[in-house]
Amino acid sequence: MNRLPFFSRVIYFHETLIVLKVGIVFANLIPMVSIIYQSVTWNNSIFSKNERQELDPFAVLLHGARVPGIPSFDLQVTNGSLAEDLAKRSFPVYIMDIRGYGRSTRPPEMSEPPSANAPLVRSTEAVKDISAVVDRIQVMNKGMKVALIGWATGGLWAGHYATMNPEKVSVLMLYNTIYGGGLNHPTLGKGSMLEDPAHPGRFNEAAFGAYRLNTADSLFPSWDNSIPVEDKSEWRDPSVVEAYVEGALASDETSGDRMPPSFRATSGAMEDTFYVASGRQLWDASLITVPIVVIQSENDFWSRVEDRERLVEHLVHAPLVKDVLIENATHYVHLDRPDKGRNRFIEEVLQALQAERSSLS
Repeated sequence: MNRLPFFSRVIYFHETLIVLKVGIVFANLIPMVSIIYQSVTWNNSIFSKNERQELDPFAVLLHGARVPGIPSFDLQVTNGSLAEDLAKRSFPVYIMDIRGYGRSTRPPEMSEPPSANAPLVRSTEAVKDISAVVDRIQVMNKGMKVALIGWATGGLWAGHYATMNPEKVSVLMLYNTIYGGGLNHPTLGKGSMLEDPAHPGRFNEAAFGAYRLNTADSLFPSWDNSIPVEDKSEWRDPSVVEAYVEGALASDETSGDRMPPSFRATSGAMEDTFYVASGRQLWDASLITVPIVVIQSENDFWSRVEDRERLVEHLVHAPLVKDVLIENATHYVHLDRPDKGRNRFIEEVLQALQAERSSLS
């Protein structure tokens, strides 16, 4: 049997309804979320919500604090789409944007200057959006549980959601996720630019405002610094880099209104991250009661070794805990070259999804 090209559809949450491109309307849902559905064709038939195999678990991909879902997980270049890699193996994939990101509705405060409001979209709001998406996916797919895959802050949000909704989650995968492993973090905690110099121990709200403006150049210092070779193209494909920049800027329709072009990202995730990096926890991993895979890249700048270790230590009620360290890999492992950690990362994700499929058979 041959796998044929992809089928995708856009599902928008606007105000109080979802509109599918195929024309179906669902009412009475919370606002401001969009999700993209990826599936595959098999023997000229589409694995849509009605035709897919009953034992194929759904995966929901959760982006991080800055770049939204599509440029994070579905770049239309070779080795640029985690969504495609999973869907090719018959695992349907949803990519969602938290409110304020990408195709989701922007809070009205994002039309005002960043300094006019407090940081937007903290974890509690992100969890509400995840809940709305999961609930809609379950309505569309006979109540089937979903696999949550969260990158960095997306993992922080996914874990928070899973503590409160274990009955809706089949397996949880968190990669390069900060958890609250210690009091010190060189770039995100106390003493970093995230700390308010006038009020030590507090987030630097004056510097970050309600949202941040991100240029193309701002996307690369952390990536460059974590690649252990001088020629960065040895580690990441220039076509992926180009698509990543284009996708990030295209995610905000106002990006071209500024010079240089920049896309907006809410600052609530950064405030949450500062406090977690300073030793607090947003949620307690002992409340996780579903299988979980914790993945960390060795050269990650976001999560620390102690974050992974404390998270694993706290997972006392998870029926299965897999702790994975990918040697030499970067924070952007799913966008790096296959032999630089990407293949290993995808292998771990597929193994977890396959295990869930097998448990249902």
